[in-house]
Amino acid sequence: MLETSWLWGLLGGLMIGTAAAAYLLINGRIMGASGIVGGLVDGSGRSTWAERGAFLLGLIAAPALIAWAAGGSETHLTGNWAVVIAGGLLVGLGTRMANGCTSGHGVCGISRLSLRGIVATVFYILAGGLVMAAARHLLGWI
Repeated sequence: MLETSWLWGLLGGLMIGTAAAAYLLINGRIMGASGIVGGLVDGSGRSTWAERGAFLLGLIAAPALIAWAAGGSETHLTGNWAVVIAGGLLVGLGTRMANGCTSGHGVCGISRLSLRGIVATVFYILAGGLVMAAARHLLGWI
């Protein structure tokens, strides 16, 4: 039987790329999820709160609907909630320090050949790999 689980990754990548291109073409701004959320949290995005809210609703609803339509989804999330919470907080801190996240730097930055986006992406992937290796193999947390 042919392994087809890679198709979900391809479909997700196509959806993110299409959304990023549409957001840039329609709004003239980069689709960086951390910037969109950050603008809602710190109040700097008050004038575009409806657009930001719709984006976040779609960001959550689209994968939920696809998983529901496909009869559920499999996850490999750890059962250690301390690791999940710490990971979320560290990702949030990292996106603020890097002035962007995977969607802003990785998807939109690299596609525009932005040196800042390329450098940021290299460093956050390197940092993520090192933390994962340490958490799994050295510390046994995951």
